Amino acid sequence: MKILYQGSPGAYSHLAALEVYPDAEIIACKTFDECFSRAQEDEKLKIIIPESNKTTGNIGIEYLIFKYRLNIYAEHFHKIEHNLLGLPGTKITDITNVLSHAQGLYQCSNFIKKNNLIENVGTDTAGSAKIIAKNKKISDAAIASKLSAKIYKLDIVVSNIENEKGNTTRFLIMGKSIHQPELEKKKYITSFLFKLKSKPAALYQSLGGFAINGINLSRLQSYPEANSFTSHFFLCDLEGHIEDQKVQKSLEELGLHCEDFHVLGVFQADQFREK
Repeated sequence: MKILYQGSPGAYSHLAALEVYPDAEIIACKTFDECFSRAQEDEKLKIIIPESNKTTGNIGIEYLIFKYRLNIYAEHFHKIEHNLLGLPGTKITDITNVLSHAQGLYQCSNFIKKNNLIENVGTDTAGSAKIIAKNKKISDAAIASKLSAKIYKLDIVVSNIENEKGNTTRFLIMGKSIHQPELEKKKYITSFLFKLKSKPAALYQSLGGFAINGINLSRLQSYPEANSFTSHFFLCDLEGHIEDQKVQKSLEELGLHCEDFHVLGVFQADQFREK
């Protein structure tokens, strides 16, 4: 099995992939778009993509979900522990500049302000650690994972510097081929996207079927369609399996109000949701 992720070796997506598929061949991609496009071209590939973070919200890959419409096989919640990484022998008093992905900087903003560090935005956390190792400036440090410190031979100057100790990112495992689990006595998530017909109160009317059938929507978010300020699509997760009659009736009612509707996947709910 081959799993693609965005970032450099040591990225949190790399760590998440190791947790879910420890025996797989894990391959780095430069961009999220590369992950999606390669998976669309090859059914043997799967991708693991960060979708949202408990502290900072959406990661910003919704437009790629809408564009490529890969199938979602599973969700995985990964605890994020940020660390300040520096050259061997570096002390916190030596550091003036900190480099990381924008999400990493934001998630460690309290530590950065407390230590009067100058923020520098990088393409990803592990890539930032790689730059620190290459440039060899004792005044520079990166915010990244412990795996990054090991890979790039850096010291962990300060560990666990994130604002929230329960900081967690939700990852989606996706691919081209369609697969969904059989309906059993388990908790499931059905994920889908839709675009409504242009008419008054369309959203209000479209959601009525979920209320009538007692189906809970755990996520409903709107995003502007590419090259448009007036056309929006919605990403939605509901609690239940698409083969459940109540779920089917709700989606049939929704479909009456849509000009575009696509099921992204049905998968078992991660146990993290019960915490």
